Amino acid sequence: MNGKFGIPDAPLPLRPPSGATSYHAAEAAGRQSRAAAPLRSVYNPWFGLQPHFSTKGSDLLDFLGDLRRTHMCGALRPSDAGNKAVLMGWVNRRRDLGSLIFIDLRDRSGVTQVVVNQELNPAAHKKTEALRNEYVIAVVGTVKRRDPATFNKNIPTGEVELLVDELRILNDSKQPPFLPGETVLPNEEMRLKYRYIDLRRDAMQFNIEMRHKVSKAIRDYLCGQGFFDIETPYMTRSTPEGARDYLVPSRVQPGSFYALPQSPQMFKQILMIAGFDKYFQIVRCFRDEDFRADRQAEFTQIDLEMTYPQLDTVYGVVEGFLTAAFKAAGHAIKPPFLRMTYDEAIRRYGNDKPDMRLPAMVDVRAALTPEELEEVTTKFRIRKELPLQLIRIPKAGDISGTERRTIGTYGAYQHVQGPSFVQLMTDPKRFARDYLALSEKILKLGKVEAGDLWLLAGALNSDVAAVAEQSLQHFCEKCGFLRLDLAQKYAEKHGAFKKTGDPEKDFRFLWVSDFPMFEWDKTEKRWNPAHHPFTSLHEEDMAKLEAHIDSVFDPKSPLGEIRALAYDVVLNGTELGSGSIRIHRRDIQRKIFQALGMSDEEARARFGFFLEALEYGTPPHGGIALGLDRIVMILAGAESLREVIPFPKTARAVDLMVDAPTPVSDAQLRDLGIQVKKHIE
Repeated sequence: MNGKFGIPDAPLPLRPPSGATSYHAAEAAGRQSRAAAPLRSVYNPWFGLQPHFSTKGSDLLDFLGDLRRTHMCGALRPSDAGNKAVLMGWVNRRRDLGSLIFIDLRDRSGVTQVVVNQELNPAAHKKTEALRNEYVIAVVGTVKRRDPATFNKNIPTGEVELLVDELRILNDSKQPPFLPGETVLPNEEMRLKYRYIDLRRDAMQFNIEMRHKVSKAIRDYLCGQGFFDIETPYMTRSTPEGARDYLVPSRVQPGSFYALPQSPQMFKQILMIAGFDKYFQIVRCFRDEDFRADRQAEFTQIDLEMTYPQLDTVYGVVEGFLTAAFKAAGHAIKPPFLRMTYDEAIRRYGNDKPDMRLPAMVDVRAALTPEELEEVTTKFRIRKELPLQLIRIPKAGDISGTERRTIGTYGAYQHVQGPSFVQLMTDPKRFARDYLALSEKILKLGKVEAGDLWLLAGALNSDVAAVAEQSLQHFCEKCGFLRLDLAQKYAEKHGAFKKTGDPEKDFRFLWVSDFPMFEWDKTEKRWNPAHHPFTSLHEEDMAKLEAHIDSVFDPKSPLGEIRALAYDVVLNGTELGSGSIRIHRRDIQRKIFQALGMSDEEARARFGFFLEALEYGTPPHGGIALGLDRIVMILAGAESLREVIPFPKTARAVDLMVDAPTPVSDAQLRDLGIQVKKHIE
């Protein structure tokens, strides 16, 4: 394939070897049969007799000795012609034309064509006959400029080749289960089991190199802004953070466990208490949760914290290092990012991480007079106190009547619909025929153009309790699901998800702020924190908290109206990261715990060391954490995090390459005081 590293699908024509009148003659000269390499034994001074695959009569494997590489395989250029060079790498392909053997030699930088001429170097030519794919070799030779007719414009080294003087076979290779240059990939389990082969592929090399460049750009930017890169412990105490902890038993403290951190949350806040002012870390975190394409058991996040911040301060830092990261990947994004409150995002897009590559929903009630609104809501049996949402998908209007009738019967919208709640009007022609004047005003407000797919969605007016109790947020979220379902179904028509090369269109960033401080848990029938319990709230909402501090079990409590100083950075409908301004006063933290129904004793048992630290002069502070894996996944255009993590787990949290997790010995369990019981479903 013509991959990111320029490896071509097929070689361009090569010059006929000396003494051959044509390519066909050269190939005919090289058609002698070469039997498969037999198994033979080689004496290794460290391990004794070792099996060795080799062509009968060829030399044994060579030592590297004092040979030193002068160039990477992708580095040679016409300016190097006439110079000596030493290259080392894998045999990507060998082409035997008789008196000439061509080798495509590969390393992470690219490919160089190596030529072994039997007339000039019979010994090296004989040795080359033993080479197979993925053998590791070193070649010493002279860089030669190719004839213009044989240039390979698909690779940077395509104007030169290396004429071999000496060849050393540093290691052989079993026949791989798949080759790095194959365009048809095996299944993912095979790729993960032989990850060391999979990582040799140009696409994986590109992804991991991009990960390195993005990480370095972020690190360099933050260091330049005065942030200290400080490590925090991997073995800490278990604290509730939403997902299950990975636990590590202590041998010296029988019955006690460490937990691997889901995030360095409390440690980074303590670093602010300790006076380090600006902290960051590109850190590994661990969460025992169900997998999906953008989740892993262990993942990497860009974690930072700073003292005395305003929201603009945090936004500016994040926009700065994201600009640097995207520049490292070849994309010039332009801050500042658009900003939007949580309430606006729900009302206009139906979710808190809007994909802004498609139009927002429009409440068309503003286009109607009170009399017209009354007529429409009565006719279609919808609630006039809730929005009448116009959902528009550009350039997707040319669909059949059958397709229109199936709108709302598939995707996430159908999955969450439950009791019929949303009333859809999907036939624009009929609506225009019955309500021509209204239709014209609605289309103008919604900026509907010819060829667009559009429909209206209203909240069903019903006496059924399950329907009547639905809220504005619930209605908008359902409309948001429908908007995304239609966007996915008609992606080829609207083309908004295709890369254009214009960063302003391809990468639509957004800050979402003012999230709810508390959310109602229908199962537990109580208010729970919508974020971690150290998130601060808006100062103007403090009176509301104090007035309703004991209403944790009241579903109609104004606790649901309290806004957190929390924010998310979103890209193309994906949450890149979340952060907040933290609570730095012990008295306010106590009130938050009280509002959550947590006693002083329970709070001390769960967060005692941190609550004590708050009593020793804690400055105002805040921060954020972004998923590095997710950022690289988007930049690489990958469909899964596993494509940008060198050694990922499967959806069952298994590392197929090292075969982990595995049972451990009884002796190890006895040392830990642990007895494993058979799991009963």
